[in-house]
Parts: sequence; structure tokens; C-alpha cells
Amino acid sequence: MRPALLAAIAILIPSAAIGQSGAPLPGLPAAILPPVLPWSGASERLIVRATDPWITPAERSGFATTPPYAETRAWLERLAAASPLIRIETFGRTAQGRDMLMVRASKGRAGKPVVLIQAGIHAGEIDGKDAGLMLLRDIALRGKDALLDTVDLVFVPVYNIDGHEMASRWNFPALRGPLEKGYVANARGINLNRDYAKADAPETRAMIALLRRLDPILYVDCHVSDGFDMQYDITFTYAGWGRYAYHRATADWLTDRFGPGVTTTLERAGHIPTIYPSPIDPRAPEKGIRQAPEGPRYSTGYGDFIGVPTVLVENHMLKPYRQRVLGTYVLLEAALALAGTDTARIVAAKAADRASRPATMLTRWKPAAEPVGWIERFRGVAFDTYRSPASGRTEQRWTGQPITLRMPIIGQEPVETVRLPTAWWIPAEQAGVIDRLRLHGIRFDTTAAPRTLALDRIRVTDPVVQRAQDGRLPVKATFTHERVTETLPAGTVRVPSDQPLGLLAAALLEPEAPDSFLAWGFFPELLASPPGTEAFVAAPLAEALLAQDAAVRAEFTEKLAFDPAFAADPDARLRWLADRLPGRPLPHRTYPIRREH
Repeated sequence: MRPALLAAIAILIPSAAIGQSGAPLPGLPAAILPPVLPWSGASERLIVRATDPWITPAERSGFATTPPYAETRAWLERLAAASPLIRIETFGRTAQGRDMLMVRASKGRAGKPVVLIQAGIHAGEIDGKDAGLMLLRDIALRGKDALLDTVDLVFVPVYNIDGHEMASRWNFPALRGPLEKGYVANARGINLNRDYAKADAPETRAMIALLRRLDPILYVDCHVSDGFDMQYDITFTYAGWGRYAYHRATADWLTDRFGPGVTTTLERAGHIPTIYPSPIDPRAPEKGIRQAPEGPRYSTGYGDFIGVPTVLVENHMLKPYRQRVLGTYVLLEAALALAGTDTARIVAAKAADRASRPATMLTRWKPAAEPVGWIERFRGVAFDTYRSPASGRTEQRWTGQPITLRMPIIGQEPVETVRLPTAWWIPAEQAGVIDRLRLHGIRFDTTAAPRTLALDRIRVTDPVVQRAQDGRLPVKATFTHERVTETLPAGTVRVPSDQPLGLLAAALLEPEAPDSFLAWGFFPELLASPPGTEAFVAAPLAEALLAQDAAVRAEFTEKLAFDPAFAADPDARLRWLADRLPGRPLPHRTYPIRREH
């Protein structure tokens, strides 16, 4: 590094980030982040004295740092040894072989409903871990055990442990603390909050098994936001903000009871909460915030599809770590208290959702032409702009000046909806798909003898492999449906839609759905070219087809006219016509799962 640049960076980095040699440590110059908005609140009283024997590692550091996995585990084990209310269990192992920990706080009566709280699915967004340690201490030793009178708390301090241990100052550089943060993905580079549906990672499979085992009455997933500067410090949301949820009863409880209750408690503690504002365009906040359906790849979407009230906490990235952790503590305590008060309501809502049998499912949508609502006085922060010599474009510079603006809420309009079939039929050779249905708890039966049925068969047209994402090569395609009669062999799996998880089955098995197995690239064989034959045989067969089938001839003529690359490729032309020969076997470009009407 050139001496002048080194000196400039040393000026920007605070003295705490300078090593003993005088050279700056690798990290983000603190002056790059926008000004800190002043804050104080009643929640500051939650912090114990420096001499307290049960001070947490984050409190001890003044919330400058967060403890590594081993120190976190050791602190929890010491707490469990000191209190009969606390028990530590393992519920899985990470890709690198680390134990996944859950802490159960309970007064011991069997069968009580459970509130499940997880932290660190994105391991750099770790506020929930340090807030949870403080709350567990106060439940176990400081008089807050009444929170456990009607519910148990199960707390996962770090979900993505392998990512947590890849701590660096360069991870999540826009987050104002802690000093070193974990990585967003697991050891394989899989974003675990995109993996609930496809369940590729061992961590995801362990969490799905835990969800099935506990069947919680409330599931809370702790994150930190990205996006733009604003005055709000603690934000939270649910699948589709409730408006676009697939299961109505649990969504209504979240919007009618959870949101107002937690907001009031946070405000009393001195925080500024709101529903999570996901920006349409961070460079132009006035364009509005997004409200949209969610698929089961996400924790909130998955909770919606399985009928479990699920909350996504999204603390604001630019608020100091101390403030964010304290706000998370307040939110988690309020959530636990509310779940205890509303146990009967939540149980009834879950039962109503699981008894429902939606006939249709939205699979594609687009932004609504007009806002579906407005936040009349959104508490934002002003910014100015400058021309960056690095990016070559206009960049934002947040000023720290509070402003208010009228913020539109941009909802969605339906584009495509599928009608659910009576059942789906899956060939025995699709073992990966069947394995995941079993993991999710979706009910199915296996035939003992061949069955001849009238079925819906789906042809896959124009499949295109997308950019690699989370260990997969997603696929986009269009689909055509045709009624056929087929004999399915013994061993074929039948998945009925008439079951509590029928909607989740649809989200995974309907190819049009954005989180379907096909969309995630589970059937790469569909992309392979079919076996060919010599041109002196293929050409006469194609010529005969063109002469005899007027519909094929018209479609072929149109494709020649509008696709010059196709028209100039003799082999492509013959393959296209071969696919349309009557009686030809159809594994190529045929979705292997059939639909029963």
C-alpha cells in the first residue's frame, strides 16, 4: 500500500483499531459510516454492572465485541449449572461438524407450548445471540422466571455456527458493530435463510427437524437489516406483512396482537420500532417500501406454509450494537410474555390454518400499479449525493439529519395462480424429492401395485439455467399441461393435497411455484438433449411430420421467421421436430411428477 494512502486510512480508523506496530488493522474506516443518531432509553437499565459475576461477554466489552462459539457455549453451560431452569441440548451438527446448540428454559411441566427463538442464521447479524444471553440470565437468576409460567423458551444462540466462526472486520461492513462479525452463509456458501424449502444444508435439515419436534406457538428469527438510513432502530415483519400470507389465522394474530403489543413495549423502553421497511430502491427511499408474498425458502415464508406464527426481526444496521442488542432483548421478552398470554388464541389460529384447504396458490406476481397504503410520517434520514471517482456514478452520503416523508407501500398484483390437484404422483427414482418430503413431514403413500390413471402431464418449454445461488443452479421455464392416461408402476409415491401441509407440498411440487424443486434445479436431466439419430433418418421423419400435421407446420414456420439462430441451425430444427413426433417417449423436457385431478 502506498504511504500516503496508508496515512489517510490511519487518520480515518479510530485508535482502537490501530495495532501495536502503528499500522491500521484490516477493517472499515469508521468515518465512512453515517453519523450516529443520539439515543438513550429505559432499556439501558438491563445492562448489569461491570463487577456482576453474570455479566455477559458482550456487556463486558461494552458491546464492542461478540463472543466466539466456544465462549458462548461455556457461558451457557455455566448458567445451566447454576440454574435448574436452564438445560442445554444439541439438535444437529453443522457442515464442519460443530454441535448445534439449543437452550431450553423451562419450569419443568411437560407439554407446555414452546416459543422458539433463533439467532445468527446470517452469522454476522448476531444481535439476537447477545440479547438472548442477557434474557436467559435474567430468567434464570434475576426474577424473570414468570415468563415461563405458561410457555417454555427454546433458544438457538447461533444457527449458522460455521459462518459465525469465520469472523472478520470485512464481513457486513455496513453494520455498526460488533467489531468482528461472522459470515452470511454456511461453510458451503449456502445462505441458510434461502434453504428451508430445498433443505440442502445439514443445519437446515436439523432446524426443520427441530421445528417438527417442538411445533412452536411462536418462531422468532433475529436479523439485522441492510438498505438505507432511517430513525427506526428495531423493526420486524412477517410473511407478506400478513396481507399476502397464505394462512390467514396465524397472520391475523401476528398483525392484530403481536405487532401492536411488541411496538408498545419497545416504545416504552425508549426504542423507535416499525414494521420492516424493505426499500424498492435504497437510492430513492421516496419510491416506497415493498410488501409481497414469500415462498418457503425463508424462515417467515416457511412458517406461513406450515402454520406457525413466525416473526423476522430486522434491527437497523446503522444503530450502535449496544442499542440494537437492548432493543432485541425488549422485543424477545415482550414476545415471550405475549405468547404466554395468548397461548389459547395462537393454538386455535394454528389449528384453523392447518384445517384449511386452499384450492389455489399464487405462483407469480408483479408490483401493483398504485400503492396499497401509505406511511404518512415515515421517520427517515436526509442524504446528499456526490460523484464518486471510484464507482464513476452518483453515490449517497447520509447526513444524520432526521426528516419525515410520506412513504408509499408498494404491494403486488397476481400474475399467475395454480389450482391445486387432488394429488401429485412422484416416481420412485426421484429419491431426493421424496427424501425432502419426508423431512418436511409431508404425508405420502407408496403404491404396492401398478395404477392406471387420468393425469395431468407437464411439458417444460425453453428452460434456462439461472445464476448459481446457494449451492444450486436455479431454472426458469414455461410449462404446458396436457391430459393423458398413464399406468404408473408399483413404488410410485402419491402425495395428497388434502393434508395440513398440502400448501407446502404445492409450493414444492407445482413447477410454476418460485420455490419449487424444479425452480431450484432439482431435475437437471430435463436440460439434457434427447438421444439423436442420423440425419438421413431424422430428416425424412421430420419432413413427413410437417406434411401431415398442419399445427406443427404452422408453429415451425413461425419459429423460423422469428428465430434466425434457430433457422440457421439444421440440427436444432431436426431436434425441435423430433420432439413433436407422435408416440415418441417423453422423458426429455417432461416434468417427472404427474398431477391427479
